[in-house]
Amino acid sequence: MKTALLKRLLSMVPVCALTALALLVPAAVSAAPDEGHIYVHNPEEDPMAMKDIVVNPDAVYGYSPDPESRRLGEYASYDWSDKALVESSREDRIAYHNDIEEMADKVSGLVEEGRSVEEIAVEISTLRNEIRMRANEGDPERLAKVRASNLKEYGNENGPTPEFLYDKYGSWTAVLLKAFASNRGMDACLGLYDDYYEMNDLIDELVFNIGAAESYIVRPGDSLSGIAGRLLGDPGRWAAIYEVNEDSIENPDVIFTGQEITIPLF
Repeated sequence: MKTALLKRLLSMVPVCALTALALLVPAAVSAAPDEGHIYVHNPEEDPMAMKDIVVNPDAVYGYSPDPESRRLGEYASYDWSDKALVESSREDRIAYHNDIEEMADKVSGLVEEGRSVEEIAVEISTLRNEIRMRANEGDPERLAKVRASNLKEYGNENGPTPEFLYDKYGSWTAVLLKAFASNRGMDACLGLYDDYYEMNDLIDELVFNIGAAESYIVRPGDSLSGIAGRLLGDPGRWAAIYEVNEDSIENPDVIFTGQEITIPLF
């Protein structure tokens, strides 16, 4: 029944597809896997997961954060072979994932109100900040570090503002999608990769269904590699941008302020 309803939602007005995320949040996450657990879906075949983690035979679930990771590096010093510590972190992670349902329900209500993608993106990105802060409320020291980090990186202790995110990604659709993004590497470290594999797969599908491409206006100092790094998460994808804009970009090293180009989102 979930599959049929999911397909129906995906065939409706694109932004409505986001409400399908609620269907894929596991009603009951599987019990903590036994020692020596092997995932059904292999994280090592998922570049989005492995960019932040390393194989660690001593870790409870076989993986631990990569010390060089910008997103998870600060967790690399934890003892990932400590079963009690990992299980506690696993429970926190499950609660964090469950908040995705709150966001999906919020999107559904805003769609019914006839709100624009921009209005929805503003509300959802703000809610995502609130959820992230709530996840750290039980650890005052960690919460203080998060606030200090947010203030340094975003100029706002609660996290990036909608305007900051729009300036970064250049599209309200992208801002909305990014609000639902999850770190697959952390899921693998905590025995949850299989539980949320389908949900993460849907997020990738939403990128396709909500729009295979976005329009972007070139800003001063932009380059194709810079745009690719900021909007697609990989500077090396500059070639994909160039390929879909060859009619308007003669030289990939030369783009002009104010020029409108197409950004492929997948």
